Amino acid sequence: MDITGIDHGRVRQMWHLLEPLHAVVYYAPQVFEEAESLGYATGERWPSYFAWRAAPLGAPGCRRVTSAFYSFSPGMVAEHVPAAWETAAPDKVIEARTRGVDRAYGALIGERTGGPDIREAAALARRAAQAAPTEGRPLAAANAALPWPREPHLVLWQAATILREHRGDGHLAALLTAGLDPVEALVSFAAVGAAPAGVFASRGWSEHEWAAAGERLRSRGLLAADGTATEAGRALRAEVERRTDELAAAPWQALGAEDTARLAELLGPVWLDVLGSGLLPRETTLGIGKV
Repeated sequence: MDITGIDHGRVRQMWHLLEPLHAVVYYAPQVFEEAESLGYATGERWPSYFAWRAAPLGAPGCRRVTSAFYSFSPGMVAEHVPAAWETAAPDKVIEARTRGVDRAYGALIGERTGGPDIREAAALARRAAQAAPTEGRPLAAANAALPWPREPHLVLWQAATILREHRGDGHLAALLTAGLDPVEALVSFAAVGAAPAGVFASRGWSEHEWAAAGERLRSRGLLAADGTATEAGRALRAEVERRTDELAAAPWQALGAEDTARLAELLGPVWLDVLGSGLLPRETTLGIGKV
């Protein structure tokens, strides 16, 4: 625990609570309807995923999106970028994203969207998000630069988005410091049981690229012959997560231990509503609940 009273367990708990609130944008049928209205194919989630997530950056090309998203293969990114901006301009994407989240939250939590608990949670989450340093964090900075909506549930979603991208940008710094390239990061995460290897196939890497990354990790003593992490591999991944928590702590240090605990309490019912909806997959590449 540091001098502010915020320990890494609390930092990680706040990620676990906020991530599902953000992730609604990638899975809710109301958001897919907004994507379809813009002209995006919705047979799978990736055309709109790349649009929703990258639009705050402007109209970035493949290289910038591959860099900022990190874990996706360049080939997969190229399938969707810059085609995303040929379908709709980034400002229209952001407007549709907001409408979709508004409708999705209305379906998930109904009349409580404007209730006192959501208002309080939104105010606390916004304070944390506004305290998040964005230097060297492109996705956090891009979302932090967007105007704040007026409705409390949309403020809550935008704050959750800034905070998750702030953590994600820091996570990439931790991976780079650990010497893990994008595909090695996925292979090593699968090796510690964050999710089955098949879940990580969604990032578009070929079997050859996956196997080659495994060989590189084995040569460093991080991966055993059976594909599981060695003791050194587990230690390295634990250090990556520890460093990620450390880099994600600033917003919660600024909010303070008491208000952070209060926000965690307020988020609980919304978190249960989102998870109970069945919208989100049980296993993801983020390893929530596994790390």
